[in-house]
Amino acid sequence: MIIASLLFYLFAAVCIGSAVVVVTARNPIHSVLFLILAFFNAAGLFVLLGAEFLAMILVIVYVGAVAVLFLFVVMMLDVEALAIPDTLKRNAAVGAGIGFVLVAELVLVASGWVSGGGTGASVLAIPGDVTNTQALGALIYTHYIYPFQGCGLVLLVAMIGAIVLTLRRRPDTKRQDVSTQVAKPRGVRLVKVPTGSGV
Repeated sequence: MIIASLLFYLFAAVCIGSAVVVVTARNPIHSVLFLILAFFNAAGLFVLLGAEFLAMILVIVYVGAVAVLFLFVVMMLDVEALAIPDTLKRNAAVGAGIGFVLVAELVLVASGWVSGGGTGASVLAIPGDVTNTQALGALIYTHYIYPFQGCGLVLLVAMIGAIVLTLRRRPDTKRQDVSTQVAKPRGVRLVKVPTGSGV
């Protein structure tokens, strides 16, 4: 129990520290690298909570795809370091408002936890021999199969829309014409080329 508590405080401290560096770093590449570190520590917190499926999804999807994509985009675009003091001065009121809302939500959650006796009500009764991933899969593919398929269709439409919006047809590029290739007579034609001249 002591080791779990120590790991929790370690993961939480590193996650909060890296999140602060993500916001305050002048170099955007450093921000993305510390964002990856924050994701790894958040995955460690999920493992401590017994939600290994969420931890693996966080590492595979966010670290393996989203954060690496951010890193490559930042490196390709060669984004220069922004002037943080000017940005902070312009957006101080908005940031203070969002911070106040977050603190109010945390206070409401903490007060509900204390008034409820510190125990959360279980939404779904899970047998002791079923893992978290099995219970999540059984719930998604039985009770919530239609919303799950609907989310998949929305993501498919979004992917097709992104491809259509970024697809550009240029007239100066050569493209393969399958029907013309198939219509040509088959066979080998020998061409005698004079010495010193091209085809």
